[in-house]
Amino acid sequence: MMSQFSFAWAGWRWEVAVDAPVDASCAVGPRGPRAWYVEAPRFEPVRANGFIGAVAEGGAVNFRDLAFNPHGHGTHTECLGHITREVHSVNGCRIPAWMPCLLVSLVPDVLADGDHVLGQGAVQRAVGATWEALGLPSDAPMPQAVAVRTLPNEGGKAQRNWSDTNPAYFEAGVLAGWAAAGVDHLLTDLPSVDRERDGGVLAGHHAFWCVPDAPRSHATITEFLYVPNDVPDGLYLLNLQTAALENDATPSRPLLFPCAKSIPA
Repeated sequence: MMSQFSFAWAGWRWEVAVDAPVDASCAVGPRGPRAWYVEAPRFEPVRANGFIGAVAEGGAVNFRDLAFNPHGHGTHTECLGHITREVHSVNGCRIPAWMPCLLVSLVPDVLADGDHVLGQGAVQRAVGATWEALGLPSDAPMPQAVAVRTLPNEGGKAQRNWSDTNPAYFEAGVLAGWAAAGVDHLLTDLPSVDRERDGGVLAGHHAFWCVPDAPRSHATITEFLYVPNDVPDGLYLLNLQTAALENDATPSRPLLFPCAKSIPA
């Protein structure tokens, strides 16, 4: 039997299927996605003073050292410490345990130079269509979190080496608009919200975190998401789980719980 609870948002109550979460994460591992020219993560048994950390090799336990890059391997969540001189850790962000999250699928616009960009037009079309499907007015408020699935959405993207592929990226104005609208947590299946090679400008990161003018230390960006094609666009309840690692980025596991509109709040 499916357990449910409800919450109020945008003038309606929403029923949440708590037993049917969508795990939108890609694991850190040899088959997971990677970017930024890093090699595959390494998992190596400890070998010291006669100790072997591998049961298959005669050891009593499996005891491995892990080597990976939080920005380059698997689904990860980052904070404004990614672009500031001051040290900020994701572990210090107070991420709500539950928050409404809009899942939208975006088709990037192709620019004259061949870049694929998620601009205002693509966003307005996708969000407008989702509001209509949910029976909400076009001026409905943006929720606290937005998850972006880019199209096409072939399964191979969750295992791809994205280095030197010039992936799609966001117009900075889109991210500035979402920040102004109260979106505090942005999730995307791309390796970055910015162009792979932009000379270190990182305009999208700066726009979303409002650095340096009004830094949003509570806001996060999650990259390398993967949402299967059979998961429809719409409203979900997000549980964004992050590893307790003192760093500007950390591995994460976003869970999306399906929601259905029930009665006016």
